[in-house]
Amino acid sequence: MVQPKVLVVDDEKNIVTAIAYNLQKAGFRTLTAGDGQRALELAQREVPDLITLDVMLPELDGWEVCRLLRQDRRTKHIPIIMLTVKSDETDKVVGLELGADDYLTKPFSPKELVARAKAVLRRTRAGGSEEVITAGDLHLDLGKHLLHVKEKPVDLTAKEFELLKALLEAKGRVLGREFLLDRVWGLEQSLEIETRTVDVHVGQLRKKLKTEARRLLTVKNVGYRFDVESP
Repeated sequence: MVQPKVLVVDDEKNIVTAIAYNLQKAGFRTLTAGDGQRALELAQREVPDLITLDVMLPELDGWEVCRLLRQDRRTKHIPIIMLTVKSDETDKVVGLELGADDYLTKPFSPKELVARAKAVLRRTRAGGSEEVITAGDLHLDLGKHLLHVKEKPVDLTAKEFELLKALLEAKGRVLGREFLLDRVWGLEQSLEIETRTVDVHVGQLRKKLKTEARRLLTVKNVGYRFDVESP
């Protein structure tokens, strides 16, 4: 079995060493970078299975690295765990809205990071079947991780894909924001500022679905559902 490859990004060498050591003990291969520009170059060249990304970095900060990774076809699918000394909720929601998969505040236990890394990889690798879900002119290929609307390919971020998948698999049932946070982002807490990131991603998804966006319905004070039955 191939060991997952993790890119560890932090400008503090002792933190990089501790994270890499614990990941290697847990069976991961590691690459390291001490600044944002180097992290971006390594991610594009090596395409790791996961990135742990510090926010406060020289050259490019973690927010910018995350944004650029999500815009690049080669790297937009790579799960990202943001690491930061900032514990403010606003910082957390910024990371999630940029496409981060998880968020860990320093100081943290390296063992907790390893556990988070395993959980993120389980979520992102789950459901790799060859099934295609269809609703009207929308076709979501789970195996190939592709969306087509009216036979035209539509670029989705990893989070947009998982959000659409969850809504389609619900077969018309209403999904609450808290459920979607847990299912798509792996967040169990339902802080108001975190649920906003669901609304942001739904808005982005609607723009990309174009004519089929009419199927993505808001249920006031509850959440969202996807109409799979209408012609």
